[in-house]
Amino acid sequence: MIVFLVPARGDRFELYSEAPEDPGTPPGQEDGRFRRWAHSASVQWQQLVEGARRRRPRGRFAEWRDAVVCRLAETIAEQRTLWALRTRTDATLRYPATIAVERARSEVDKGLSHARGHHQRWFIIDLVLFVSSVVFFFIPGPNLVAYYFAFRLIGHLQSWRGARQAMDVVKWSFEPDAGLGELASLVNLPRAERAPRVAAIAARLNLPRLPSFFDRVAVPSG
Repeated sequence: MIVFLVPARGDRFELYSEAPEDPGTPPGQEDGRFRRWAHSASVQWQQLVEGARRRRPRGRFAEWRDAVVCRLAETIAEQRTLWALRTRTDATLRYPATIAVERARSEVDKGLSHARGHHQRWFIIDLVLFVSSVVFFFIPGPNLVAYYFAFRLIGHLQSWRGARQAMDVVKWSFEPDAGLGELASLVNLPRAERAPRVAAIAARLNLPRLPSFFDRVAVPSG
């Protein structure tokens, strides 16, 4: 697995990859109830996201709903790097060639440590919110609130497991990357000015969703 160390605002870095968005392999009969429920919730959330991306909403509320679903899906997708790491025993980190490998190693350790604590806290919070969301069960139509918190609940659990695996088990190798080094020089440029160069770097790295991710972690965006 290849993970990219992407430069961000404030001399920070973010771990990034473009793992698949599918819900994964369906559980078998021998899997536990939670595993089957988790997969079912993931499938239903993915269907909601795909519907929001395809449909042309009619009315202001429908337009707002689909925009919120798409934005949430985009945010959740950023956790998939950690999800993928939970089943790995080795990985390659490609880091900006403008920093030393010792700095890259330190940034990985710091990022994974933060992620482990962050996702553990939010798993507990979302568990409480998911249980509370059952009050919307009686409202006609899909329970978007419950689906959302269910998917967040699963996401934070998987992210916590991925961060723990990456810290305790994964054997990391490190490769400098000139494209990521160039990306570091674009962090503080206005979006309109940096956009063509970011798109070119993303194309070279074969990361089609990198420009939108970089826009969220870089400044200024205007």
